[in-house]
Amino acid sequence: MEQLIKSMKDQYATFSKGQKLIANFIMEHYDRAAFMTAAKLGEDVGVSESTVVRFAIELGYDGYPRLQKELREVIKSKLTSAQRLEVSSAHIDPDNILKSVLHADMNKLRTTLEEADTVMFEQAVEAILAAEKIYIIGVRSSAPLASFLGFYFNLVFENIRLVHTTSVSEMFEQIVNARKGDVVIGISFPRYSKRTTKAMQYAANQGATVIAITDNTSSPLSLCSNYQLFARSDMASFVDSLVAPLSLINALIVAIGMKRRDRIRATLEKLETIWDEYQVYEKGEQGEGLIND
Repeated sequence: MEQLIKSMKDQYATFSKGQKLIANFIMEHYDRAAFMTAAKLGEDVGVSESTVVRFAIELGYDGYPRLQKELREVIKSKLTSAQRLEVSSAHIDPDNILKSVLHADMNKLRTTLEEADTVMFEQAVEAILAAEKIYIIGVRSSAPLASFLGFYFNLVFENIRLVHTTSVSEMFEQIVNARKGDVVIGISFPRYSKRTTKAMQYAANQGATVIAITDNTSSPLSLCSNYQLFARSDMASFVDSLVAPLSLINALIVAIGMKRRDRIRATLEKLETIWDEYQVYEKGEQGEGLIND
């Protein structure tokens, strides 16, 4: 956002009267502008849609959608939860919330698929398979994602540590021995967790291989990692939509499982005996899923 505002201020003297109105509106109401069409933005500031499009091009974008996309990325990490509620709720159909949210999640999955880097994904898989010890970090809304990944990795590896923490100091105490040969997987989406970022920076400085599961290249996790696995997230009212990140983690678990198929089969066969002996599942439900309690 700072760079966008700087660009507008640097070029402000060269803008036409209409372009100055657009710049002023964006600088004062970027949270609203991010969800406005070019036509709506033009209507609110009193200029034509074509003026809005030319303004975006003047700033170096190939069109208004690119400018709008940057604004949306900014607000995901800048807005407070209360602001997120106000802004995003205005774009959810109150008469059909279910379909509005499901449709938005489908779009995030589609974008994640289109932007997927399969080479980076395979490199991350190989790094995990070669790790001496694997640490998984995810706090706040990312904690369930970290737990899900840790649950299934425990079926494959004996060297997993799911970092449980409520403070920065506790996090460092649990990763203090991370070193070269280890892998640290950090999971965070807007608003990004400083605790996760600091832990990943520490691990990288200790020589560990760091894998970020986050949303884009400008994420603070991305900047301190060796491998980046991106999944699109977005605001669904005051909550985070983490459907695409979970799907990415599913793919990571499956990829690891395919590489360690024999080991997993042996583990599952042993578990089936234990489940039966200790009556973990109701009769006939043993094969219905590992995550049922």
